[in-house]
Amino acid sequence: MASGYPGRDLRGSFGFGTGSSLYASYQQVADGGGGGGGGMLKRSVSELERQQQQMQQALLLRSVKQRTNRSPVQEVSLSSSSTSGFYFRNTYPQAEASFVESERKSTSMRNQLQELERRLLLDDEDDAVSVTAGSAATTSEWSDVMDQLLSPPPAAPVSTHNAPSPSPSTSSSASSSASCSPSLSTSRQLLLDTATAIADGNFETAASNLAVLKRAANVRGDPDQRLTAMMLSALLNRTGSPSSAAAAAHPFAELCSLEHQTATQMMYDISPCFKLGLMAANLAILDATRDQPKIHVVDFDIGQGGQYAALIHAVAERSRQIPSLLPPSLKITAVSDPTLSFASPAATNNLKLIGDKIAKLSSRLGLNVRFGVVHKRTSELDATALGCEQGEALAVNFSFVLSKIADESVSPANPRDELLRRVKSLGPKVVTVVEQEVNFNTAPFPARFTDACSYYGSLLDSLDALAGRDSADRARVEACLGRKVANAVAREGPDRLERPEVFGKWRARMGMAGLKPVEFGPAVVEPVRSRFGSFRSVPGFTFKEEAGGLGFGWMGRVLTVASAWR
Repeated sequence: MASGYPGRDLRGSFGFGTGSSLYASYQQVADGGGGGGGGMLKRSVSELERQQQQMQQALLLRSVKQRTNRSPVQEVSLSSSSTSGFYFRNTYPQAEASFVESERKSTSMRNQLQELERRLLLDDEDDAVSVTAGSAATTSEWSDVMDQLLSPPPAAPVSTHNAPSPSPSTSSSASSSASCSPSLSTSRQLLLDTATAIADGNFETAASNLAVLKRAANVRGDPDQRLTAMMLSALLNRTGSPSSAAAAAHPFAELCSLEHQTATQMMYDISPCFKLGLMAANLAILDATRDQPKIHVVDFDIGQGGQYAALIHAVAERSRQIPSLLPPSLKITAVSDPTLSFASPAATNNLKLIGDKIAKLSSRLGLNVRFGVVHKRTSELDATALGCEQGEALAVNFSFVLSKIADESVSPANPRDELLRRVKSLGPKVVTVVEQEVNFNTAPFPARFTDACSYYGSLLDSLDALAGRDSADRARVEACLGRKVANAVAREGPDRLERPEVFGKWRARMGMAGLKPVEFGPAVVEPVRSRFGSFRSVPGFTFKEEAGGLGFGWMGRVLTVASAWR
């Protein structure tokens, strides 16, 4: 393995039960007797050849990598001059007893090998794990392994220093070294190797790696340890471990909860990558509707309403700066489509509370702001259904919402593109989009997992520079991120809610819907640049102007992109 952690050899340390004992026995015979497997010593040459052919067939079926285990007690070699066909090169006192005992066990070993071959063939026929479909179906052995992973680790790991060489039937040298946690520099590579093993159906290696990763994970540690904990949880969720049983019943129920919405808003408030993206969207709406007496903003996932509190403040501030300009009337319409997965009852009930907060804020600032909710399907949306009035300047805001709507890869109806075409038909002054810069939509599981490690690793690094590691708010934000990444990498098809795309794909999708990019002018860029300057005391954040968008990131990795369309 690229990580340097030979996960397959960790079985001895973590006790994977009967299944792995069969596997170990199979490996001893597959090694041609070189590992000191006493049960094969008195076989005739013809019988040896017959068993070797059977093992080669099993090897071809599963492509089991051969190992060579050398016992310090005895070494068996084939001699053409020996009448028996084998002889001992080392004759310790216990060798003869071992020789007799191995003969007694040979029949049992052969039965075990036949059982193993039967299981291997059944595994192939049943196709227990579908890489393309991302099924979480597992064998009983895999469930047993997950139970062990969820139990507390051993109190005293076995040390590798000055340890005697183990016998082939008990463990390998790698198993004792695996009892120690991997270094932080290799944890991420081990995560990637584990995801690959799961995708390939190599549960033996995956389970061993997960046990090692469990030792390196720490939700209260440094960013690498937190990332390991987050991605480990996602992998366990993918494999259908007992800890994820509730999530399996409702694949994204937690993503629609009030706690998740609250924690998401906290993330928007803490991280400049999200805060400045939302700020750019608000400024683009104000710039496109300037000098308009009536502004109507339509939103399809208003969340906790934090973006609109900032928008109302911006309208009031602009009115103070230009006394001759009467403050416009502002109407905000929240669309609740009952067919969308994230339109949960909790989110719908929360809209009334948000409306009350907006009403109090606008009254305090002396602005005329109206808030309404429309419960309509996308196919039913038009100007009348949305309550559009004559003389209104219409703006449509998509902040972190398009990525939660299924596209053609999930449903032939393609709700994502249908919504964009509906919006285009309304003739809005501006359509704003803010999204995470990561591809979790159509990428296969290993690629999604790799991108998730890179993306969330950068995001956790940036949070480490902003908030204390023991901060309660940070803990809630990272729990929110953990739910998002678990859904993104552990779920497939309609069970996956998190489906962001990179800006290049959004640009193509918007173009197919008939929308054209709107370049951000100085009225948008300069205030954002000025606000970005307030974070210069925290080096590492980046601000990048791209063709048709503004990118915000950490250490060169773009995390969010804001764009405008018409």
